Amino acid sequence: MMIPAQRVILHLDLDAFFCSVEELRDPTLRGARFAVGGTPRQRGVVASCSYPARMFGVRSAMPMAQALRACPDLLVIPGHYEAYDEMSQAVMESLRAVSPAVEQVSIDEAFVDITHGFEDAQSLAQRLQADVRDRLGLPCSVGVASNKLVAKIATEVGKASAPRGYPPNAVTIVPPGTEGPFLAPLPVRMLWGVGPKTEERLAQRGVKTIGDLALCPVDELVEMFGQYGRELNARARGSDTSPVVSTHDIKSISQEVTFPRDVADSAMLRGTIRELADTVGRRLRKAGMAATVVKLKLRWADFSTISRQTRLKEAADGDELIGGTALALFARAWKPARPIRLVGVGVSGLVPPVRQLQLWEETSTETPALQRAVDTVRDRFGTYAIRRGSSLRNAPR
Repeated sequence: MMIPAQRVILHLDLDAFFCSVEELRDPTLRGARFAVGGTPRQRGVVASCSYPARMFGVRSAMPMAQALRACPDLLVIPGHYEAYDEMSQAVMESLRAVSPAVEQVSIDEAFVDITHGFEDAQSLAQRLQADVRDRLGLPCSVGVASNKLVAKIATEVGKASAPRGYPPNAVTIVPPGTEGPFLAPLPVRMLWGVGPKTEERLAQRGVKTIGDLALCPVDELVEMFGQYGRELNARARGSDTSPVVSTHDIKSISQEVTFPRDVADSAMLRGTIRELADTVGRRLRKAGMAATVVKLKLRWADFSTISRQTRLKEAADGDELIGGTALALFARAWKPARPIRLVGVGVSGLVPPVRQLQLWEETSTETPALQRAVDTVRDRFGTYAIRRGSSLRNAPR
């Protein structure tokens, strides 16, 4: 793919997205200290937290028990993921009205190639931000630069420099030719590809900022990291040629959870897989699709990760079949008593569902009518309004 010599890339990040949607669902939450996620009793983790809660040190991915210690009056709200999906799709449609070149990288984040736009970047970014805020009621922050790398970091810088306690609603523009100076004073960990171990190795060489990394001799970086060191140096100078890859169709659906403490308890792991499969199944039905492939992801305590998948005999969207298949993959992949840090369930090979009357359907525990009834209750009252008895038995007390 040919990359234009001078591109204009916009990056949009919805501010505290899950919490923003919950505030639309329940306006009394505005200004409150609350978090979306599971309860401490369920070994819950903070999926998102309001900006007033962040003033007390509450952060995403924090164990909910720890969040409650930091903020004792924190309200814990169960997630309404179907509502998040719907709002996310509405935001993406707003972006596609600006440019067909939209790359959605997560439920609340996307890149847009606006190279051939008729407005100047600042005006377009502000107009897009106002549209998402006024029409959908969602705050968002925007970064604009000549490439994806710098545009995303621009968004992060804008959010970090905004006043605390409120959605940042930041717009940060990095003019062409200023990428290097913009990145130079930032900590090296903000650069794509620099994780904790890489940051530690660079710090041992006195490299603490992105500017330090840009000045580091390429030969030294290659000696430290192989050919990847050359790429790190290019990124530190603000160079990134990766294109905006537009993907309109849903190709897969997945859900995963990272445990606050590594888990080696078989019953708890199986219960978690069942709950993840229920969430995936509900999202699958909401999208009006069925899956032909079920996937399982496991991350061990040492951070090594495996993925296993199997193809179904026919496309399905039921929780029971998805969960049972994921459990079968788990039985073959898990080594008893080996602690697990993360578990995920996903589906792919999505096709429109085909309903066929089966001879045994009258006695099935998973009829479409029952599945719809459960979905309706969960849509209205939250994910945990109806739970499997096995998950309740296996929940820590």
